[in-house]
Amino acid sequence: MAGGLVLKSERDLAAMAAAGRVVAGALQELSQRIAPGVSTYDLDGWAFDFLRRRGAVPSFKGYRGYPATICASVNEEVVHGIPRRSRVLQEGDIIGIDVGARLRGFHADAAVTVPVGRVSAEAERLLEVTQAALWQGLQQAEPGRHLRAISGAIQLFVESHGFSIVREMVGHGIGRAMHEEPQVPNYVSAEHDDPLLREGMTFAVEPMVNLGAPEIEVLPDRWTVRTRDGRLSAHFEHTVAVTREGPRVLTLREEEEGALFGLSARTAPP
Repeated sequence: MAGGLVLKSERDLAAMAAAGRVVAGALQELSQRIAPGVSTYDLDGWAFDFLRRRGAVPSFKGYRGYPATICASVNEEVVHGIPRRSRVLQEGDIIGIDVGARLRGFHADAAVTVPVGRVSAEAERLLEVTQAALWQGLQQAEPGRHLRAISGAIQLFVESHGFSIVREMVGHGIGRAMHEEPQVPNYVSAEHDDPLLREGMTFAVEPMVNLGAPEIEVLPDRWTVRTRDGRLSAHFEHTVAVTREGPRVLTLREEEEGALFGLSARTAPP
């Protein structure tokens, strides 16, 4: 423990990396299945089966009453979209898929936003900037820096490209619990703790970026968060560990190898 923050041993990180590989595999498979005519309910069923076959337990299902394995957030939905049979993907949509899994006593959490067929140029740009902003933040996860370095790098990158950052939703510590201290905002704020980064800290870093204004609202289902102005939102997330060798991304997908925006692909030992 470090002031309420849980430091992970190499054995802990190995367990988290095992969970991370399951999450990464699920996201990669779901991304390949996304197409016009597929429902978010279909995606949820495929995700549940994928996790179960690998001996993992969904982190989200049952958490505070959440009813599904994944969060599936379409277009103006920011996060926490509940999969439904009636939500059928259409050409030109974008969909954020968030997957969490527990394996060997530890959680991993990651998200991607995927185009459905051909999307507009502004949607494509939103996805590119949000994903790049995530990597800008991950690069700061070095011992001796402060958490604010992650937040500031994300904020600077997003706002320099003319997009807005959701303020009410933030990243988080992660480990044996899905949500641990500290909160990891995607912007610099005196309201949040700014701990010194130390070896063994693990975070879920997850920029949520809007095409329009940053304001959000929660739908009557009490889970789905959407943009108040109805414009598009994108969400990307990785679980990362602070190590002496630098940031160790525990949920890295195969498709991301070699395209890490200057961040070396470091994985925990098996």
